[in-house]
Amino acid sequence: MPGSESGCAQNPLTEIYRDPWLLAVHKPAGLLVHRSPIDPHETEFALQYARAMNGGGHVYPMHRLDRPTSGLLVFARDPQTASTLGKALMSSAVNKTYIAMVRGWTPEEGVIDHPLREEPEDKRRKDEPQPLRDALTRYRRLATTEIPVEIEGHPTSRYSLVALYPETGRKHQLRRHMKHISHPIIGDANHGRGRHNRYFAQRFGQGRLMLAATAITFAHPATGELLQLKAAPEASFMQVLSIFGESLPASMFFG
Repeated sequence: MPGSESGCAQNPLTEIYRDPWLLAVHKPAGLLVHRSPIDPHETEFALQYARAMNGGGHVYPMHRLDRPTSGLLVFARDPQTASTLGKALMSSAVNKTYIAMVRGWTPEEGVIDHPLREEPEDKRRKDEPQPLRDALTRYRRLATTEIPVEIEGHPTSRYSLVALYPETGRKHQLRRHMKHISHPIIGDANHGRGRHNRYFAQRFGQGRLMLAATAITFAHPATGELLQLKAAPEASFMQVLSIFGESLPASMFFG
């Protein structure tokens, strides 16, 4: 059954769905899912806020969202559910949809089949040799725009809004794959283009990664019924999408 926004005014998570086995929330950009060597001094995590929404009981994050990525995040509410859904994730039986704004006009659709080396959580291990893993992402172009602003030596600048469907779950896969095809995601400090990132940060008064998890579909681990969860992009994401002109239909973000 659909949920509502958490009653705790300080809780940055928005409840999307709740039943006896699962809790799904919208995570804002800038919030870590759980404690990480990436930022050992951070004290606030989506995990602790989800526990508060669960009456203080343990919850188990079933997948990760990078700190700058906003969107749908699913927690199991008990170990058995976590185990069942975890196996579904490992077997690619879970379908995820992300929305991203990228530099340039992408092809209408495509498949990025490009292996990626693992990125260790601990930066002290970054120079150690890492294994190469298969990585596959499908994408579909949703909209394009061209603005009369010179950013990289051209009198205008082009952008695409794309739906991304990861078939594998490598770290930073979507960000690295879009860079690989020369359409980096706007706001990506590690894999993007600095001039474009700075332009949008200055224009809208804040910089953010233009990547959001908007939909996830899987067989419910307890009932077996197909469960489709959706979360619209947050306000800061939609503000940047205003460059596409007319209002974009909500249905565009979920499939």
